[in-house]
Amino acid sequence: MLRGEITTAIRRALMQELAAVGYGRLSIEAVARRAGVSKTAVYRRWNSKLDLVLEVVAAAAGGRLPALDTGSLRGDLSLLFQVVAHALGHPLASQIIPDLLAEAARNPTIDETLQRVLRARQQEVAGELIARAVRRGELPADTDPDAAVDLIVGPLYWRIAIARTSISDSYLETLVESVALALGAQDTVPRQRSVPGPG
Repeated sequence: MLRGEITTAIRRALMQELAAVGYGRLSIEAVARRAGVSKTAVYRRWNSKLDLVLEVVAAAAGGRLPALDTGSLRGDLSLLFQVVAHALGHPLASQIIPDLLAEAARNPTIDETLQRVLRARQQEVAGELIARAVRRGELPADTDPDAAVDLIVGPLYWRIAIARTSISDSYLETLVESVALALGAQDTVPRQRSVPGPG
């Protein structure tokens, strides 16, 4: 394999192994075996399993999202919820996230990294969604961005990652409307005032 292919294989193997056995039982040897490479190939890139896990998980959390600007708050929420539901519902994510959160309670380094990466991601995505809605006049100018982000991210995460309940399209539609109303959204996007023409 080429150097880039080896790194990709190790990252993929790490996610699979983490989902299968959890952080506590994870070993570099098992990751290397699953990736089809030597332990040396892993240690050449990462000093420890902690470094490997933190880098790969941070990269996954920071992955690119599709543009979420649909022109309305409800449209943005609907698209965001669909993307998040798909990501959190992935078999690997549904195994890895609860395990890492439990590990974070015992490991300050994991805790600090997860807090930094996930909070930054939430602020980047949901925070900008809120800012656009405020600019469009759909949300009050004094909308608290931190509370709004928690309200957007929290219910879906709870249902998928904690309660482990399936998500239907009708549930997502209900959630969109519930969150929009809880944020104080107007029913529709305000019309722009037309400027009278000459004469």
